[in-house]
Amino acid sequence: MEFLSPSTWEEALAAKSAHPDAVPITGGTDVMVELNFDQHRPPALLDLTRVTELFEWEPDGSQLRLGAGVSYTTIIEKLGRHAPALAQASRSVASPQIRNRGSVGGNLGGASPAGDSHPPLLATDATIELASVRGTRHVPAREFYLGPRRTARQQDELIAAVLLPQPSGPQQFCKIGPRNAMVIAVTAFSLAFNTATREVGTGIGSAGPTPLRATEAEQFLAAEFDWDSGALSEEAIRRFGELVASAARPIDDVRGTADYRKHALSVIARRALGWSVSEYRKGEPQCV
Repeated sequence: MEFLSPSTWEEALAAKSAHPDAVPITGGTDVMVELNFDQHRPPALLDLTRVTELFEWEPDGSQLRLGAGVSYTTIIEKLGRHAPALAQASRSVASPQIRNRGSVGGNLGGASPAGDSHPPLLATDATIELASVRGTRHVPAREFYLGPRRTARQQDELIAAVLLPQPSGPQQFCKIGPRNAMVIAVTAFSLAFNTATREVGTGIGSAGPTPLRATEAEQFLAAEFDWDSGALSEEAIRRFGELVASAARPIDDVRGTADYRKHALSVIARRALGWSVSEYRKGEPQCV
């Protein structure tokens, strides 16, 4: 196995162009497990830990530009107000050691439907920045996931950053598992209110071949919610949960049955909505 270790972003892009089969690695929290268990042995590893740009974050107009290598710990400690749902999801990722090394960019690269960062990225309408020697392009998170572990990233491209819109309303993330962390989600859900456009976004994890949106539930809630007073009926909350569950496409596996996942999604969707409505009515700042 060849080991490539560029020191600049330009060198990294050139290395990926010359070795399109090379697997990028920063924290290595997924790649090293696969190597240790001999599940996958790529022809080359592309070590990006010396590329400093990937570990930086900064405001970018009305968005936050989050480098692909920024750790979950950094998101938790420094970016709670900029990305509330993503910070909540980051708290549920594995152990402190993994959170110190793992990143949203790694989650996107692996593209597991159970990845904790995917639902918030979908709910908040984030954008993925992809780069190669051919140039840079931006792909909405809602168009990024194509199939089981398949994404819109081309073979010669690297994930440079995630662009997160400035929060404009309550955001929530919920995860079902035997514990709050150190487990793969049985299912997960994220909800984001956009008071500027009077729209809502959703994200579903670990309940389909890819991370999913519940578009019918989004449209229903945007129409039913009283954006002036914050009023929402109990019947509307119940129906929202049903619509979220109906958008899922789960399977039976060792972590849970398809029926259980749908039931759990309905429950956590209602909870997330209840918390969001309460926060909206109080006019409280986003949690950190």
